Amino acid sequence: MARPDDEEGTAVANGHPPANGYLLVPGDTPAGKVSAETQNGPTAGCLALSGVSQDSPKAAASGTPDGPKTPLAPEEETQARLLPKDPGEETPGGEGTLVPRIALSPRRFVVLLIFSAYSLVNAFQWIQYSIISNVFEGFYNVSSLHIDWLSMVYMLAYVPLIFPATWLLDTRGLRLTALLGSGLNCLGAWVKCGSVQQHLFWVSMLGQCLCSVAQVFILGLPSHIASVWFGPKEVSTACATAVLGNQLGTAVGFLLPPVLVPNTQNDTQLLSCNISTMFYGTSAVATLLFILTVIAFKEKPQYPPSQAQAVLQDSPPGEYSYVKSIRNLFKNIPFVLLLISYGIMTGAFYSVSTLLNQMILTHYEGEEVNAGRIGLTLVLAGMVGSILCGLWLDYTKTYKHTTLTVYVLSFVGMVIFTFTLNLGHIVIVFVTGALLGFFMTGYLPLGFEFAVEITYPESEGTSSGLLNAAAQIFGILFTLAQGKLTSAYGPTTGNIFLCVWMFVGIILTALIKSDLKRHNINKGITNGDVKAVPVDSPTDQESKTILMSKNSESAI
Repeated sequence: MARPDDEEGTAVANGHPPANGYLLVPGDTPAGKVSAETQNGPTAGCLALSGVSQDSPKAAASGTPDGPKTPLAPEEETQARLLPKDPGEETPGGEGTLVPRIALSPRRFVVLLIFSAYSLVNAFQWIQYSIISNVFEGFYNVSSLHIDWLSMVYMLAYVPLIFPATWLLDTRGLRLTALLGSGLNCLGAWVKCGSVQQHLFWVSMLGQCLCSVAQVFILGLPSHIASVWFGPKEVSTACATAVLGNQLGTAVGFLLPPVLVPNTQNDTQLLSCNISTMFYGTSAVATLLFILTVIAFKEKPQYPPSQAQAVLQDSPPGEYSYVKSIRNLFKNIPFVLLLISYGIMTGAFYSVSTLLNQMILTHYEGEEVNAGRIGLTLVLAGMVGSILCGLWLDYTKTYKHTTLTVYVLSFVGMVIFTFTLNLGHIVIVFVTGALLGFFMTGYLPLGFEFAVEITYPESEGTSSGLLNAAAQIFGILFTLAQGKLTSAYGPTTGNIFLCVWMFVGIILTALIKSDLKRHNINKGITNGDVKAVPVDSPTDQESKTILMSKNSESAI
């Protein structure tokens, strides 16, 4: 698409669509004004900021749409990406100003539901071994470390594969990434169906490895789906809902395995039958969700849902550089601070989830079922926290304050959980687990959305992928360290270890500078150094991005 100033001096005949598919708005439209964003139909739109008053000398110099136009000075130009308009369609506005098409698609809810469902199954398969670790230790005749690695392989696989996975998302798109995630998740579930014999632990590990690769194509998608499919007033809630699916899978993983596979090690045949029931049931659900993904999962809606997406979607693929995007992210100091603090918090959550069964059974022998219920309580409370935090962000846009507050409360919850675990009253563990989960799990979507805000216009998949990679690294280190401390000195020492690291995370979060770039684009407030996409090719000089004046910070 050509730049708007490439059309200078070109008159548009009455009754004919403008060249290159641009939409025109009446020349007497006040500067900085925009039509209200209509999110209920395909004719929704919003105007580009002009940054200059219509009755100013420069506005007068620009002339009418049918006359010669004088280009604005570089510092007075407006950043805007403009989407094409089909001939014959009506849209608000007339001639004079270019309008990107913005609309919300009803299909967004279908995409969100399907993604959340197969993310649920993947998370279920992550935790289904650890929550009944003593049962699988006896069945396969292996150590507790072997069973821990069935969970930690998820974290280990993510780190080396995240870069090719995010490259695939950025260059090949959302649909292919979703198909890989759902398909590998389904394949791994079926492989594990062939591992229900005591000498076939390696088959179970193979299936779990396939599921862990599927996770790489799943965990980075919530913020990407939310940005591509949902409007600015619902994007944080959509991201929280997408994360919710993964959390719900963890909750189901805490609840069902102790019920489906009770500790019947004296009857190996019955135990094998129960494990088969769990594995085949998981495979059937994963297969259904893969079929639904093939049928209903689309790349993106016909029209972008927000001004920020209009800016990005109009950029030709050739202008995007994955390496430059990664470099930009690591040069972004606020993002690096968030990367470390998010890794600490989420890694602590992974460690607690993996070792929960061992911690509970240390103080409450024979309480495998209640250990699963405590894990369920932890995650369900976190799901409520995620949704409430997403709604709060959509309403207030107070990303840093909300993130820091939830981080502090997660630390407080971890301290309370640590020093009440050994009181001998399991009902107290239910209460403190719910408190811990509400804030610790509720933090997960906050980190995704905060990262997207402070790194815009970099790809949401890349920033989310790096956050998850940090979480996996810290998760492996914390799980190994806490597991050793728990075995040697007891659960209290292992939990204190996590508390110390979470306090470090609070300090790092407090140091993050909050620059809400995506929010400012949607509101029409843009700094002059913002570009639509990072580029490192010769075509950079011919980029269609029009720089916005720092002096024209008019709100839409």
